[in-house]
Parts: sequence; structure tokens; C-alpha cells
Amino acid sequence: MSRLRITEIFYSLQGETRTVGLPTVFVRLTGCPLRCTYCDTAYAFHGGNWMTFDEILTAVASYHPQYVTVTGGEPLAQKPCLALLKELCNAGYQVSLETSGALTVRDVDPRVVKVVDIKTPGSAEASKNMFENISYLLPHDQIKFVICHREDYEWAKSIMAEYNLTNVCQILFSPSFEQQKAADLADWILNDRLQVRLQIQLHKYLWGNVSGR
Repeated sequence: MSRLRITEIFYSLQGETRTVGLPTVFVRLTGCPLRCTYCDTAYAFHGGNWMTFDEILTAVASYHPQYVTVTGGEPLAQKPCLALLKELCNAGYQVSLETSGALTVRDVDPRVVKVVDIKTPGSAEASKNMFENISYLLPHDQIKFVICHREDYEWAKSIMAEYNLTNVCQILFSPSFEQQKAADLADWILNDRLQVRLQIQLHKYLWGNVSGR
């Protein structure tokens, strides 16, 4: 029987990505091989509870959602995550996956919207980036850069140019919460006429740095 270690399953507004503001069920898997400086879900590194796929699907269905996000931690660190993503798609949900990009996304069901967080130098985990993942991305997928300072912004611009990312999928620039001013990042984007979407983590502006929201 397939099962996964789950930190929490909860219903909230999507705070990021293309579906920002839409009611969404979040399935947060336990465990992550990275330790980003700005991580806001360190509580998901350990613990959690084992749940079967049936238990997970029943919990998700109880909210009657349209959108489901599988997140972590790093959800792909648990291999059965791939099968769960497929099951969620088969159940008729619009499914997204939030992943660090440090593990391969090659075998993720193509129906899933992959949100790949390319780690900037400010994260202290840029060495973990698996850039070959870019070749597995589809037009409906998204690439996110969390910007901690101007140096991260310039680095992200260089990666965009090197890999021609604007022709791969939508690009998201997210200011690191309470570290990088969103207004300054917006000005940089506008001044450079950069073809990216600025996102400001809606959930944190609504409820602060609170888990399960």
C-alpha cells in the first residue's frame, strides 16, 4: 500500500504562482535535503505522520477543491510523491508541485504544473540547482527566483539569459519576505523591462509567517 510522510494538509488561499488568491488544498510532505537561509517551513524537515494514498485523497476531497498544491519541504524527496501527483490528477484536480529544482522533475506527470524554485546565491543553496530540469519544463510550468538582494536579482537575470528562460515558461520573481523590499524589486524589473511576474506571497501579508494558512 502506497504511503507518504505528511506534515499537514490544509485549505487556504494560494499565496503565490499563477493561481494566487484562489482557494487551494495544500498537501505538505515531510523532509527536505536543502537548508535555504530564508526557509519558512523548517518545521516540515522532520516528524509528520504516515498516510496512505487513500487517506490523503479522502482528506483532500473533504474540502471539495478545484486546486491542489503538493509542497514541502521538498516533496520529490519521497519517491511515492510521483504516484500521488498522478492520482490527484486522475481525481480531476488542477494540481501543482512546488519543488526546489534540486531533484529531477523528469518523471512528473505532464498534467501537473511544476513550480521550480531555482535557488539564488542568497539562499546559500545555489550549488544544488539541477539546471537540466529546464529541459523537462512545459509552457504551463513556472520558474521561481527568490530574490534576497540586488546581487540575487542580477544573478537571476544572467540565468534567464543563459537558459533563454522567457521562451521556456513563465518566470516569477519573489522578494524574500522582510529581507528584500518588494517596491525596490518592482522598480528593478520595470527599469530593465524584464519579462517576469512579481509575486509577494499573499498569505504572509494576510496572516504573517503562520503555518497551515
